[in-house]
Amino acid sequence: MASIPKVAVLVGSLRKESFNRRMALALAEMARGTLDLQQVAIGALPLYNQDLDATPPPEWTAFRDAVKACDALLFVTPEYNRSVPGVLKNALDVGSRPYGHSVWGGKPGAVISVSPGAIGGFGANHHLRQSLVFLDVPTLAQPEAYLGGAATLFDAEGHIASEGTRGFMQKFLDAFAAWIALHRRATP
Repeated sequence: MASIPKVAVLVGSLRKESFNRRMALALAEMARGTLDLQQVAIGALPLYNQDLDATPPPEWTAFRDAVKACDALLFVTPEYNRSVPGVLKNALDVGSRPYGHSVWGGKPGAVISVSPGAIGGFGANHHLRQSLVFLDVPTLAQPEAYLGGAATLFDAEGHIASEGTRGFMQKFLDAFAAWIALHRRATP
């Protein structure tokens, strides 16, 4: 019997009451038994600076080790200025270096964007996908997940409030689990 895939969840918002963090937590609960979604913190990562590659800060090493230990990647992000937040871009940079030692390569991934606006973070979602192509992260293409109206997505307990949205996110999780099974590397 195959083990439950361990998925590193990177939330692009540092805000305590982040809609994206709420979505990540709701999905972790929904996926229990199928996918092991584990948030990997990115807020304390020092900015990437190539001068530090020889003696990386301990936060970089811990982050890289946490991502390496996972089978797949889930990015849950808001949109800032039609792109991803700087904290998420920094995490991508830290994980991709030093050259030839990227923690991203070959790990199957998926992207969800959550936003108060009507277009649901479309710009961030697609901008992130461009970086993931370069980082060799085979990224789930369908279903795409752009969730607008974030202020009304959750009930008081943090669950997804709408049955329709819950159903859609379950389809997303099922497709992601199948994507991971298709692309998962065998552990040596």
